[in-house]
Amino acid sequence: MCGRYASTKDPGKLAAEFAALDATGGAAPGADFNVAPTKNVFTVVQRHPRDDAGERELDRTERTIRVMRWGLVPMWAKDKAIGSRMINAKSETVTSKPAFRTSIKRYRCLLPADGWYEWKREGGRKQPFFMTSPDGSSLAMAGIYATWRDPQAEDAPPLVTCSVLTTSALGQLAEVHDRMPLLLPATAWGEWLDPDQPDVADLLGAPSRELVDGLEIRPVSTAVNNVRNNGAELLERVSLDAQPQAVGLDPEAK
Repeated sequence: MCGRYASTKDPGKLAAEFAALDATGGAAPGADFNVAPTKNVFTVVQRHPRDDAGERELDRTERTIRVMRWGLVPMWAKDKAIGSRMINAKSETVTSKPAFRTSIKRYRCLLPADGWYEWKREGGRKQPFFMTSPDGSSLAMAGIYATWRDPQAEDAPPLVTCSVLTTSALGQLAEVHDRMPLLLPATAWGEWLDPDQPDVADLLGAPSRELVDGLEIRPVSTAVNNVRNNGAELLERVSLDAQPQAVGLDPEAK
């Protein structure tokens, strides 16, 4: 699964990295070293822009950086609270699950991340690890999104939410946890984001071993267990011998 990650780059840097335009307006969240479900997060989307009359320009697309809330709320949901249980979507079943099958065909996105956290049970404790790219480049987690309108408040602005796709962990990652985010290489971004491509079955398989084996798996402080802790020190490598022998996860986030 992917239940916590880090996203510390500003939208300008992400726009340059993903060849996109910054469309976050004044909604951009600040650097977050402990992104948890229901927080606002950066996403990358590609859509047909609209002209002055509000009509879609079908002859071109525009890639942008946008802000969404993490935890997908299907358009048919009666309450947005369901989103806290839909932070992940399994790549193996995303095309058949009622909550996700429309989004995987029509509303796909990327979630840029410095890396993600996962916990490995070792004896009587859970040790957190941070999976990241050694060169500092962003990881592109495959995602889907949906737009929800509150049936009890018709004048309220729509809520745009997203979910991270997951797949079976490979190689060294499987030693930490049996699931991982579905990571997409830059060569697959265009096809994944293409609004005119409803079938992306070929991208739902496991990432390449080359991509996975190139990741750094870094033991980090158990301070990340508490969502209220949020600073660069959470990403620092620690000695496993120096970690507490009993670790409890913050029930609000994990």
